[in-house]
Amino acid sequence: MIDITLLGTAALMPLPDRALTAVFLTCAGRSILFDCGEGTQTAARKAGVSLMKTDLIALTHYHGDHIFGLPGLLQTLYSLGRTEPLYITGPAGLQEELAPILKLAGWMPYEIVLLPFPEEGLRPETLAKGWPTEAKLTAFPTEHRVPSQGYCFTLSRAGKFLPEKAKALGVPMNQWSLLQKGQSITVNGTVIDPDQVLGTPRKGLKFVFSGDTAACPALIDGASDADLFISEATYGENEQAALAVDHGHMNFAQAASIAAQAHVKRLWLTHYSQMIEDPAEYLPNAASIFPNAVCGEDGMRLSLRFENE
Repeated sequence: MIDITLLGTAALMPLPDRALTAVFLTCAGRSILFDCGEGTQTAARKAGVSLMKTDLIALTHYHGDHIFGLPGLLQTLYSLGRTEPLYITGPAGLQEELAPILKLAGWMPYEIVLLPFPEEGLRPETLAKGWPTEAKLTAFPTEHRVPSQGYCFTLSRAGKFLPEKAKALGVPMNQWSLLQKGQSITVNGTVIDPDQVLGTPRKGLKFVFSGDTAACPALIDGASDADLFISEATYGENEQAALAVDHGHMNFAQAASIAAQAHVKRLWLTHYSQMIEDPAEYLPNAASIFPNAVCGEDGMRLSLRFENE
């Protein structure tokens, strides 16, 4: 199961009911924070989620409305007695761009690790104990005015355990659970791999967060078949399509078109311009293209579960 909480839906400046960009993901009791705009801590408190559980902060880019919540959060984690390392990752320029942020936050008693994002993706289990071995975070390039990337979090699911195959291979019952967890075992000098006793892998879960971006092929590929796609939708009017492209953003219709082409299950729109007073007014522009689109709100949450769980 993956729990997603949308903490901030504003672009450029926070509003009374909209913090700046932040999304909180929890899986097996461990968490990733995507972006950390101004107001993230207040939004988290309102939503009832604990940022102390954060193992990794994954930044989409380094514009202020996506990172200015970091100094305060880092200090709060200090005051609450954090001792575990905190990892921060992002696109090119991570060390240089975050140097002023870390200087502003000051000395911390816990380790802050600036982690260049690996091309092959990241297994959260390598950062902190408790993450499922099936969890993986990958990034894909997006088109903004600065280096930027979106993120894809997947939770794969092995095939069903087949007791008859385990018995035929002579695997003792007290070792079945090891194979179910993906571990190989040795029986009478022979190595038994999990795929020898498991059926075809079942459909897993996929969550995608776009960050700031114009519509682009990489976004379609990255969001492909996502169970939940949280996409920027800075502008509401269809007539603002060219303006959106010029600024490295999308309007509601462009975001919906990406969702439709990527065959996602659900689309949450976010990152609204401060000029948009009521996002629902523009929802028909998205819903006419992708009916399963909704306007994201601060505090909105969803639990993604395996099919036939």
